[in-house]
Amino acid sequence: MRNLPPYYSAGQIAWHYGFRVICALIFFFLIFPIMVIIPLSFNAQDFFTFTKEMLAFDPAGYSLKHYQDFFYNPDWQGALKNSFLIAPVATLLATALGTLAAIGLSQSHVPYRSAIMAILISPMIVPLIISAAGMYFFYSRIGLQGTYWGVVLAHAALGTPFVIVTVTATLVGFDRSLTRASANLGADPITTFFRVQMPLIVPGVVSGALFAFITSFDEVVVVLFLGSASQKTLPWQMFTGLREQISPTILAVASVMVFLSILLLTTLEMLRRRSERLRGLSPG
Repeated sequence: MRNLPPYYSAGQIAWHYGFRVICALIFFFLIFPIMVIIPLSFNAQDFFTFTKEMLAFDPAGYSLKHYQDFFYNPDWQGALKNSFLIAPVATLLATALGTLAAIGLSQSHVPYRSAIMAILISPMIVPLIISAAGMYFFYSRIGLQGTYWGVVLAHAALGTPFVIVTVTATLVGFDRSLTRASANLGADPITTFFRVQMPLIVPGVVSGALFAFITSFDEVVVVLFLGSASQKTLPWQMFTGLREQISPTILAVASVMVFLSILLLTTLEMLRRRSERLRGLSPG
């Protein structure tokens, strides 16, 4: 009550607190199914449900054996290694292509900007199964199906739209007079980009790169179409575990990925705030 304006009516006060309750319920509805797997990953039994010992908070009902299986099982470690071999390279390609595309489309003299933007971000809109099938037929014709670079290029294509969107959003508040002033002082376009433009848009670039990394690291449909046994990634191994083995180790892997996602999202939020401060949209 102390933080509300004194002129609020009873209805406005009720709506203020009611809206908070609604947001809390929506948050609970979205997050609870994800958070419930974390305590389940410490189950001492090979079950996907809470045991009586766990519900009673008996230490005997909890164990790290599923995490041990993840970190010491060669199948899981091989999949993890493949994910870290594919995702960073795909992220670098997506970041480079997406940043250049966003800068180019931000220029007012570029014709058909809306149509080009719609085409470039179409992988975000088109159902993934359709994109995967199209990539399979195309890459099989050029000899990239079942190869490392085939999966990398496919993931780069899926991650590029996220980079374009985030960098474009950063460029909305960019002061074009800075690049003109740099050119008037004799700097060439490359120097202007790296010394003037890039430092101001780097939060958007890094944010887009993190989104591209998450997209590649979590993707499974395209890998199933384009990858071979030697490109089996962590999501592919999880899909196999659910379909063939019903291994509780999947809960431990999912918990690790949840913590990784939280870490990346926290980084994104910090970059977003830094970008707003650089553009003068929020106090320092």
